[in-house]
Amino acid sequence: MEFAEWEPHYVEILAYFGFSREDDEKAAELLATIIPRDDCALLAELIKGRDVVVCGNAPCLAKELGRIKKGCVVLAADAAADVLSGHGILPDAVFTDLDGATDLLPEMNAKGTIVVVHAHGDNIPLLKHWARRFTGPVVATTQSTPLPRVHNFGGFSDGDRAVFAADALGARTIALAGFDLDDRDVDPVKRGK
Repeated sequence: MEFAEWEPHYVEILAYFGFSREDDEKAAELLATIIPRDDCALLAELIKGRDVVVCGNAPCLAKELGRIKKGCVVLAADAAADVLSGHGILPDAVFTDLDGATDLLPEMNAKGTIVVVHAHGDNIPLLKHWARRFTGPVVATTQSTPLPRVHNFGGFSDGDRAVFAADALGARTIALAGFDLDDRDVDPVKRGK
């Protein structure tokens, strides 16, 4: 998705939640300085023409691991990576704003998992803490205006950013596992997202 297409949705989301575009842009600028490389070409090569499964972190994920077929690309939304790891699955990429990051994430990254680090206005302390710890392939993203080496594929939550990226990078098919859109126990902000 081109930013011009995404921007009206983004502006509407900012207004709905009362988030600051200026803070989002500051976070993206910071991330660009912390992560001076861009492995987006590697992410594109991984996804283009392939079947992709995007895994969310809903409680149903463990029961839905059967949706992950041999040979498909596995994209994890943030803490879903730990669930996958616990079941012996190393995700090909993890899309994260780092609010669910654990010490497993740098370990996965060192083994080749691409970490797609997302900058937004209220995760600057997390960016400072985690982003330098990734020694493997990394892609930086923003929900605001893209910068050199900081991409915007569209989407707002970790899971939908993974879906948007898979689509933008030419996935043949995209399936979901570990998403429960009817879960009434989710906090109001997460439900709104």
